[in-house]
Amino acid sequence: MSERYSRQELFVPIGKEGQEKIRQKHVLVIGAGALGTGSAESLVRMGVGKLTIVDRDYVEWSNLQRQQLYDEEDAKQRVPKAIAAHKRLSQLNSEVEIHGLVQDVSATEAEQLIRDVDLIMDATDNFDTRMILNDVAQKYNIPWIYGACVGSYGLSYSIIPGKTPCLNCLLETVPIGGLTCDTAGIISPAVQMVVAYQITEALKILVEDDCSLRNQLISFDLWKNQHTSIIVDQLKKQSCPSCGDHPTYPYLEHQSQSKVAVLCGRDTVQIRPSHRITVDLENVANLLSKQADSVVRNPYLVSFKMGDFRLVLFKDGRALIHGTKNIEEAKSFYYRYLG
Repeated sequence: MSERYSRQELFVPIGKEGQEKIRQKHVLVIGAGALGTGSAESLVRMGVGKLTIVDRDYVEWSNLQRQQLYDEEDAKQRVPKAIAAHKRLSQLNSEVEIHGLVQDVSATEAEQLIRDVDLIMDATDNFDTRMILNDVAQKYNIPWIYGACVGSYGLSYSIIPGKTPCLNCLLETVPIGGLTCDTAGIISPAVQMVVAYQITEALKILVEDDCSLRNQLISFDLWKNQHTSIIVDQLKKQSCPSCGDHPTYPYLEHQSQSKVAVLCGRDTVQIRPSHRITVDLENVANLLSKQADSVVRNPYLVSFKMGDFRLVLFKDGRALIHGTKNIEEAKSFYYRYLG
């Protein structure tokens, strides 16, 4: 084990002292898709002390092209990504404390997850969650690293509370939204490039070498051979509700009603219960087997098909209805069989 990090320690900006700092840090990875699996694997291999990876979805066949922690059996069994990631990461480095959590991240969950966290890695697929991460990072003074990619295009930006503009500051000026990999596709080199930028910045933060941080927003298009660095220092706003002189953290406002949303770029609606519950998946599977098609159950979810729709129910009561973007149609289907 003494040789495990020897090559990393030979790199002068890290050294043995930096490696010890890495070992003492806790990193939170939100999302276990392409960016999340790439970042999580790098962090575990480099010897971070504790890693928590959170995701609301399960492994599908279309993930295997670029989400490097998963295999065909995970897709066949529809294993939740956080569970499959935890299993694989534990095999890579037994010295790292790893937690895989199957859940959606709302404001409530975000404020619970960041306890004792030193760094947040963004690997999400939607801006609602990113804005929650932005506010919670500002409120609790935790650095976070934004990342996104679609097609052959990618972005990365490190946000240091109190020093850099936050994501909310950039929204009106920098083009950081748009297409998704479900509408425009994606190639794995774009993922790997964003991960490389994110993890390099993460290393600097973990070894506390703040002077080496990039302090620029990086964007690139590998297919078009384009690469851009954008200086954004002047975009920090004193009036910003997330990081300004009088922050209100608008994206952390808690709502106690059910949450229903169309997932980014997909014919899928997510329904969240208004409060935490625990579902007896075996009982649900037995009931559905009498009326639904293709009922599949594992310890984490039940999946079944009825007509043009497929519904996946998780233990916490959260459900994904595949086959529609119509919220009312999805809710009707949900309550018909699970209400």
